[in-house]
Amino acid sequence: MPALTLPALRQAVAVVTPSRLPEFFEDMQKAFIRAGEEDSVVPIRMFYRQWGVIVEIERHPRTAERLHAAEAAMDSDDPDVRARAIREAGEIVRAAHQEVAGG
Repeated sequence: MPALTLPALRQAVAVVTPSRLPEFFEDMQKAFIRAGEEDSVVPIRMFYRQWGVIVEIERHPRTAERLHAAEAAMDSDDPDVRARAIREAGEIVRAAHQEVAGG
């Protein structure tokens, strides 16, 4: 897991999910603008945390596949399938948040 710094996260995104680099830079710009508008570092910390979670998930291909499958299943017409998908995605994201927070 990379450090939650701009250079480390940028490098990690470039390695594990390079197709998302434009999204990373767009989110970064929004976070820095918001931080300036609010005179607060909270938006920057939230950006680091958000992308730390993305990297944590994407650096484990099976976990990423499970998350993407769950996200796709959320569009199902079957409410049971949607409910299982929401639980699965929630578990994956919660575990990634815990890992980013230090295990």
